Amino acid sequence: MNKIEGFLKRIGMDPTTQVEQTADFLGRVQSQCVLSLAYENLDILKGKPISLEPDALYDKIVTRGRGGYCFELNGLLAHMLREMGFAVGERFARYLRGETEIPMRRHRVAIVQLGDTDYLCDIGVGQIAPRLPLQLQPGLVQTQNGETYKFERDPLHGWVLYDLHDGAWRPYICFTDDAQYEVDFVQPSFFCEAHPSSPFNKEPMIAIKTPEGRRTIDGRVYKVFEGETLVHIEENISDDRMNALLENEFKLTPEA
Repeated sequence: MNKIEGFLKRIGMDPTTQVEQTADFLGRVQSQCVLSLAYENLDILKGKPISLEPDALYDKIVTRGRGGYCFELNGLLAHMLREMGFAVGERFARYLRGETEIPMRRHRVAIVQLGDTDYLCDIGVGQIAPRLPLQLQPGLVQTQNGETYKFERDPLHGWVLYDLHDGAWRPYICFTDDAQYEVDFVQPSFFCEAHPSSPFNKEPMIAIKTPEGRRTIDGRVYKVFEGETLVHIEENISDDRMNALLENEFKLTPEA
């Protein structure tokens, strides 16, 4: 089994699926990724250094059945899309949702060019997030999975993506058109791993999308959402319960 076949199998697609450089195929890949690859920070909590090298990401996420956070998940996605023949660029984004001040850039996203259209692809967010590629077109309202998004252009922050929440547009992420390279993500990823102010090295942050919504673990609290509605919660989960959830609900292979 080659790398593309292994990746397709990992995300729940038939490994013999014919690769097509089309928006439909791109959407299938992204939607399957968010349903199959968990957002998780378990290696960071264990003090295991994160490697962003493409082969290391493939080994961790595909071969060993793990997940990762945005620098890993979107790094793997960009790498595999290139392997499939897509034209892929990467951008360094600011995560704006819930922020009261402009935050540092610490989010990695992929930009895929198909003909004359660029698409944002992002599988590295544990919260409500697009499951399908979004066209980079100012003012175009795009609805998917009951969620609504649009891009606007800002002279300072470039592309600003908004989501419609409680009847109002709220800023979600922003990024400029400056090209980024794999090496550019090493330093911010290390900040997220090691800096005292990083939220990623404090407690478990785990999430995966489901057809109905998403599942999350924050610290020792397990939640199940349908859309934005919380339908199940367990607090103070034990180590045994945590391990069972990781394997059965988050599709994570236990580490030896």
